[in-house]
Amino acid sequence: MTTIEEQVNRYGYVTEAVAEDIDLIAEINRLKKEKNAVILAHYYVDAEIQDIADYIGDSLGLSQQAAATEADMIVFCGVHFMGETAKVLSPNKKVVIPDLNAGCSLADSAPADKFAAFKAQYPDHIVISYINCSAEIKALTDIVCTSSNALQIVDSLPKDQKIIFAPDANLGRYVAHKTGRDMVLWDGACIVHIDISREKLQKLREENPDALLIAHPECKEDILLQSDFVSSTTGLLKFVKESKHDKFIVATEAGILHKMKQSVPDKKLIPAPGSDNNTCACSECPYMKMNTLEKVYNALYYEQPEIFVPENIRLKAYESVARMLELSKGI
Repeated sequence: MTTIEEQVNRYGYVTEAVAEDIDLIAEINRLKKEKNAVILAHYYVDAEIQDIADYIGDSLGLSQQAAATEADMIVFCGVHFMGETAKVLSPNKKVVIPDLNAGCSLADSAPADKFAAFKAQYPDHIVISYINCSAEIKALTDIVCTSSNALQIVDSLPKDQKIIFAPDANLGRYVAHKTGRDMVLWDGACIVHIDISREKLQKLREENPDALLIAHPECKEDILLQSDFVSSTTGLLKFVKESKHDKFIVATEAGILHKMKQSVPDKKLIPAPGSDNNTCACSECPYMKMNTLEKVYNALYYEQPEIFVPENIRLKAYESVARMLELSKGI
């Protein structure tokens, strides 16, 4: 019989079977109280996990919550870099995630050694990195940003300050266009957002001429240029709530539709289609969907898999994240 540590080392998560007769939600709530734990969840995880979370948000909001929480343990339902960011901000708290395999294609697109060599070519540039990156990349960064605050952070720097923007080239191009800044871009991308099908989207728009197209800035430039509104997940949610329109095509990961539907139950929300044929005819992140209620329960019960960040990396990463949080006050 394998130990919990062996299960995590071999599979990336606790594989211990959960009793069929257990009330998962009731048990998760009991364990949260017993262990003084908090569940943080991204908008892109499954609806049933969003519904049990203490806080649901985008990367900026989740970072702010991770920095401020008084809980002893953080259960981070999202992807690996998010758990790392929580540990960077709260080193004295135990941070666990449901599945270590829940990575991020965007974070993976920027290996630390290659990025360090890239950065060395531009010694007079400040590095602004999108939060969707590893702790090692954050340690090589001057200021972290999210899609919620990227414009504000770039605008806060002197006009003559040279900038490297990493790792998302689509977000970087969008920020450069909006701010008028000429930035050096690392060529990374999110598989979910770049996989939105132009052909299927065009057909969907023809079928729904009265719908507004709203998009996340990680989408390809041609989709952003035809969109009626571009913003972070939180920004898209706010727009749908405040807009007088009642029909929207939503070009981002489909998990956000759960919160949108709760906020605007009378409005029509249509997910933008991905290139692949899947059950929801939408764009889904396979990594976010690795989070399940059973894995959340096991993470809480066994306090595994735990996130660790080497202290020398954590201290450098903390500086870039803390600077973002300071510049983001009021957002």
